[in-house]
Amino acid sequence: MKKSVWLPAVIAPVVVAGAIAAPALANAAATPIAGTNPTAADVIASVARSSDAQYSGKLAQTSDLGLPELPTGSGGSSLEGDASDALSMLTSSHTARVYVDGAAKQRVQVTKQLAEQDLVRNGSDVWTWDSTKREATHVTLPSSDRRSVQDGTATPADIARRAIAAVTPSTTVSKPTATSVAGHDAWQIVLTPKSADTLVGSVRIAVDQQTGLPLRAVVAAKGQQTPAFQVGFTSLDYGAPAARLFDFTPPSNADVTTKDLSHTGGTGHGHGVHRGADGASVTGSGWGTVVELPAGTADRGQLGTDGSGLLDQVTTAVAGGRALHTSLVSVYLTDDGRVFAGAVPVATLVAAAE
Repeated sequence: MKKSVWLPAVIAPVVVAGAIAAPALANAAATPIAGTNPTAADVIASVARSSDAQYSGKLAQTSDLGLPELPTGSGGSSLEGDASDALSMLTSSHTARVYVDGAAKQRVQVTKQLAEQDLVRNGSDVWTWDSTKREATHVTLPSSDRRSVQDGTATPADIARRAIAAVTPSTTVSKPTATSVAGHDAWQIVLTPKSADTLVGSVRIAVDQQTGLPLRAVVAAKGQQTPAFQVGFTSLDYGAPAARLFDFTPPSNADVTTKDLSHTGGTGHGHGVHRGADGASVTGSGWGTVVELPAGTADRGQLGTDGSGLLDQVTTAVAGGRALHTSLVSVYLTDDGRVFAGAVPVATLVAAAE
């Protein structure tokens, strides 16, 4: 991972639902949710059975985390530009095209004015592409890896699976109620964290009654009525997308970075600590999960100290570093270059860094 792209990597999964590195769900053929009066357990079980679904659709994502809306790609340095792009994901509305053919074939296209960002997975090959920067990244995953791969664009299924991973015993789940999303009948459940230490107030998930596919997810910060983050389908069609959509070849003039993870695997170290291939470690569980990226991830020398840099404008000085605090997620940059993030107060991250 380049040092300049630490912010999207940290914020994207945390904003999704406050629970990072959720375990993979079992795979099975999608079946309708039983009956006209299902239990919350029925709805949750149907989500696990939807991971092999085939569909294409359009997503709309909005965020209201208490940050000012920022221009995309402002500033001159690579760090500042990537940070601005990441912060834009948290302060602006976005739409994306999504194509999915089971757990190992996905394509997400985020289209902006005269620009496009793509994430394409075809089995163990994962490509990301940024047309503005003319940059492509090719990652080779272990052949058995079925984890979701993200580029900062969350889907309702991403949010649902992370939220469901935190259900027992840290969450209260409501009785399902009927709703409709993008013309599809759905059951909606509300997950409310019991923990007093999380910034997440609730997560509402609407699940297709026929397939179990999460169609919409709305995350509310504690003590607030307006959703802090929401994403949902505005159109959705079931069926296998064209196979060509999962093939990607970078343009001849692209700057291509490659990374081979085919022989790696996440392993646990210590009690409640899990370390990934990039050195990221996850501590805690459920809504109180904290992720740490190692020293050197954030280059403090490039952040600026005169108050004029983008990150200086959105972070505040705290003991031992600087912190970004929103209504739903906190990020703590230590003076020695480590990065901590979670859907928890900044004080929790500072304590985790000690």
